[in-house]
Amino acid sequence: MSQPDFDQIIDRKGTHCSKWDDMQAVYGVDPDDGLAMWVADMDFRPPQAVQDAVEKVAANGIYGYPGAHRPYLDAICWWMQNRHGWTIQPDWVLTCAGLVNAVAMALNAFTAKGDGVILMSPVYHAFARIIRAQDRDLVELPLALHDGQYRMDWDAWEPMLKGHEKMLVLCSPHNPGGRVWTAEELRQVADFCLRHNLVLVSDDIHCDLVMPDSPRHQMMANVAPEIQDRLITLVAATKTFNMAGAHIGNAIIADPDLRARFKAALMAAGVSPGIFGMDMVAAAFSPQGAAWVDALVDYLDGNRKIFDAGVNAIPGLKSMPLQATYLSWVDCSGTGMTPAEFTARVQKGARIAANHGATFGLGGDNFLRFNIATPRARVKEAVQRLQDAFGDLQ
Repeated sequence: MSQPDFDQIIDRKGTHCSKWDDMQAVYGVDPDDGLAMWVADMDFRPPQAVQDAVEKVAANGIYGYPGAHRPYLDAICWWMQNRHGWTIQPDWVLTCAGLVNAVAMALNAFTAKGDGVILMSPVYHAFARIIRAQDRDLVELPLALHDGQYRMDWDAWEPMLKGHEKMLVLCSPHNPGGRVWTAEELRQVADFCLRHNLVLVSDDIHCDLVMPDSPRHQMMANVAPEIQDRLITLVAATKTFNMAGAHIGNAIIADPDLRARFKAALMAAGVSPGIFGMDMVAAAFSPQGAAWVDALVDYLDGNRKIFDAGVNAIPGLKSMPLQATYLSWVDCSGTGMTPAEFTARVQKGARIAANHGATFGLGGDNFLRFNIATPRARVKEAVQRLQDAFGDLQ
C-alpha cells in the first residue's frame, strides 16, 4: 500500500459537507477564509480499498436491496479479533444507521418514558439530545478533573442517583476529553451497572484512534465478562475511516435475550443497511485498512503535538492531554473570560469554527472542542490564528 497523503488539501465546500458548508450558519465563520474544526469528521479520504469498493458497486449500476451479508460480518469479526483481541460471533452483530441511531434503538428496547438514563458529563452531545427526545430523564454524573484529566467520581455519584435509572451510556474512549479508560475503571463501571441493575451501552466508536504513547483501549466485554447479560457494545468503521456519510454502525451483543430485544427495536423502526455501506465496511476492516489506520494515528499524533504546544503557549488556555480521538478539548477558564468572550475571539478573531463546550453538558462551559484531523498546514494555521487572537495575553 502506498503511503497515504494526509497533507493533501481537499476542498470540501459545496459537497453537502456539514463541517464546511454549515459553519457560516452555525458559527458565523465564512468557509472561504475560516477553518472548520467542529464536526467530528476528518478532512482525509479513506483508504483506496474503500474507494475501490464504492466504485465496484457503482460500476454494476444496479442499486437494489442488499443481501449476502456474511463477508461484511466476517470483516467486523476479523477486525475485533485482530485489532482489539475480542472474539465475537457473526450473529452477535446487528447493523444500525450509525451509532446515534444505535443509542436510540437501545433506549427504545430497554427503557420507557420517564426512566433515568445516565451520562458521565461532559460527553458527546448527541447522547443527551436523543435521551431528551425520547422523554427519558437525563441523569448527568459530572466527571472530576484531576491533574488536567477526567476521572470517574464514584463517591460523589452514588448519592446523586434517584432509583429510577435503567441505563448507562458510556463513551469509551471519552469524547470530548480524549481519555482511554483503564481496565480498572471499566471494571468499576461494570460493578456500578450490576449494583444498580443497569443496562450498559458502551460506545467505543473511537477505539481505533488511540495515540501511540497512550494506554491500550480495552473492550468492556474482555475486562468484565460478568456483565455480558446487560452489555451492548457499539462500534463503527465510519469514524475510523472517515465515512460517516454511509450511516452504518454496529451493536455487538453476546447475550441472546438482550440481542433479541434490540433486534426487535430495529425491526419496529424498519432499520436496514444500504448497499454501499456494507461493502465499504468490509473493505475498511481489512489488512489494507489496518495499515492505513496505523499511518493515520501517527499523523494525528504529529498534529496533536503541534496543536498542544501552540495552544498551551497561550496564557490561560490549556489543551487536555489527548490519549485518543482527534478532538482536542481546550480549557479556556484561565483567561478569566466568559464563554461568550473567549468564543468570540475564536470565531470572530481567529475565524475558527469549534464546538462550544456547553453543548457537552455539565462541566463543559469553559471549554472548546477542536477537530485536529485535518492537513497539518491547517493545524499550524489554526495555532497561529489562536495565538494572534489571544495575543494581548502573551
